Amino acid sequence: MNETMDAKVSHRGQTSLPAALRRRWGLTDGGVVGVIDLGDAALVVPGGLDAARRELRAVLQDRYEDGLDALDDPDLADQ
Repeated sequence: MNETMDAKVSHRGQTSLPAALRRRWGLTDGGVVGVIDLGDAALVVPGGLDAARRELRAVLQDRYEDGLDALDDPDLADQ
């Protein structure tokens, strides 16, 4: 399920996860999320920082493999 939504940040830097995410991620009674600063964006993942790192590694690995598959030169495919 891919949804897009906005969340406000208060003047103190606090924000709330939208209710739809809290329900989907099982955080209705609170919990931990991992946040990784990507420079111009942030990755927010339920389960803490270790879960966020695993998710980022998986996404990067998929993108890397997609890039290798897209190469036209078979001699470069294993580089």
